[in-house]
Amino acid sequence: MERLRSKIAIGVVGPHDLVEQIVHIGAGLPSAASLRLVGASQPCELEIPDRLSKILSTIDAVLFTGPLQHDLARQTGELPVPATHVPVSGAGLYACLLRGVLRHGIDPARISIDSLSQDEVAEAYDEIGVPASGVHVCEYLRPDSVRDFHGFHERLHKSGATGAAVTTVRSVADKLADDGVPVLRVKPTTDTVRQSLDTAALLGAGSRLGEAQIAIVLVELGASARPTYSGPGNYWQQELKLSLHRALLADVRLMGATVAPREENSYVVTTTVGALTHATEEFTVAPFMDRVRADVGVAVDVGIGLGHTARDADANALTALERARGSDAAAAFLVGDDGTSLSLPLRQRRKVEVETEPETESKAVKVRDRLLRHLGDDPEAMVVDAEIVAEILGVAQRSARRVLQNLVEEGLAWALPPVKSPHAGRPRQPYRLVNG
Repeated sequence: MERLRSKIAIGVVGPHDLVEQIVHIGAGLPSAASLRLVGASQPCELEIPDRLSKILSTIDAVLFTGPLQHDLARQTGELPVPATHVPVSGAGLYACLLRGVLRHGIDPARISIDSLSQDEVAEAYDEIGVPASGVHVCEYLRPDSVRDFHGFHERLHKSGATGAAVTTVRSVADKLADDGVPVLRVKPTTDTVRQSLDTAALLGAGSRLGEAQIAIVLVELGASARPTYSGPGNYWQQELKLSLHRALLADVRLMGATVAPREENSYVVTTTVGALTHATEEFTVAPFMDRVRADVGVAVDVGIGLGHTARDADANALTALERARGSDAAAAFLVGDDGTSLSLPLRQRRKVEVETEPETESKAVKVRDRLLRHLGDDPEAMVVDAEIVAEILGVAQRSARRVLQNLVEEGLAWALPPVKSPHAGRPRQPYRLVNG
């Protein structure tokens, strides 16, 4: 009994076939000896709260088989243990389409797909080189949206617009099959399940050890954002570091953490697992990266380390940072105190409105691009002031100041601290143009 209690207990909740798949993959993980997977399968989504309630007292964390199951459980109230879910990903779609082509002769260019977003489907089809003009998508937004999935697929198939339906929801797949609609079900890939189990294990460990476990986050300017030369005389470098520090403070204060300079181009954030769990939405998104991109306009590498001591957490953070430096993906990397490694993607911001017309460049974007073309690719040249802008655009400095203020309001430039002049008059106000 003592041996069982020493293991991290993860409840796996969802349809029977997916629960069985996840438990089987979990048994083959390197960390399997330290985990205990508790299956709670159900034939109907509505039974999830009841099944979950029966195992809550015996588990440290919950892994739901998909976002639908997770959202349904949260609708009943706040979960008493940390929870995450297996994401619906493009990798699962690739495998599903391949099965459909090889086993059933389905044309992937004439299908309907639910759960995934239009952007995710377009990206997946672009990668496999198949036109997506005949592919219809119904995105999962909340549990209520699942009610529309069956009708969405059935109408398209009956009208002859599609040859098959692709769904992630078992009950939808069963009903479509009963109605004679050819249907494929997207299931998570082995790699996606492994990542999700690692995330659940981290959540369970944090829950058992308490929120006071130490977390170290190293934030380093990406290679492309670093100046060509360093030193105290490099004004642009100093202001860039100051702006990075300010951006980090904006998030760090909300976490109750501390931030301090680490090396020439990096900072260290010291916090707890509890605060980090909240900031990363339970280890599903990268911390700080979206804030730095929005406020400073540069890319950073982020490495996160967890540990029982500050030394262990710091060593793991250095390992994670090395992986971030060597990765082409926009993601942070995390290394736990047991060696578990996770990739945390950049937060995806949903569009508030659906654009019905092609987006046109604003006047501010055109002005920014004109300045960048004149300045060239040198990062040092991207710091300008009213005098430089006036000379490039052929306007008075007063007009140039209005242009720069407009660029700031549009998010195309950010103001640096004013530079005091040895002469009388207005201090020089520099700005850094944001490229991208």
